[in-house]
Amino acid sequence: MSQVLSLKAELRNGAGKGVARATRKKGLVPAVIYGDNKEPTLIAVSENELWKLLNRGHFMNSTVELDVEGSVETTLPRDVQFHPVTDRPLHVDFLRVSANTTVTVAVPVRFEDEAQSPGLKRGGVLNIVRHEVELVCPANQIPDELVVSLKGLEINDSLHLSHLTLPAGVTTVIQDRDATIATIVAPSGLKSEEAAAEGEANA
Repeated sequence: MSQVLSLKAELRNGAGKGVARATRKKGLVPAVIYGDNKEPTLIAVSENELWKLLNRGHFMNSTVELDVEGSVETTLPRDVQFHPVTDRPLHVDFLRVSANTTVTVAVPVRFEDEAQSPGLKRGGVLNIVRHEVELVCPANQIPDELVVSLKGLEINDSLHLSHLTLPAGVTTVIQDRDATIATIVAPSGLKSEEAAAEGEANA
């Protein structure tokens, strides 16, 4: 499961571009906590501390406990806005969550056992269709990643949503079809050889 991250925050007085600029000049990033049928809370978090969490990975599908001047809010990051030139974080949206909160999150897919795939050994190429899969899950049951084995896969074999092992209570957003996650495709050289062989057979 995703780990629980911690971040200190302070209350922010007012909104607007002027207030946001003044906040950033102090090394803070404007943010908001919303949801759970409560009024939004305007806060600011340390840019340096936020960067540390962003660089650890899995930030967007990790629970973040925000210590707002001594009052702790359990949240899930929903959006981070970055400066188009400098890539500095400009604003963060945090969603209030509880043990009963169900959320939709995009979780990365990691492929393993490449060495045990006959298709890849023959020169096949892993064509990843979905680098992430959207899941519906309890806020405290968000997986860090979804691991899929390539063991035994041949050229032209495919992996689908049904190949995923999901934690209890977790489902995929896509329910109406068994969507493809990845396929093992033939290298261009092998495709040319197969096409030539078919041409000779039909001659």
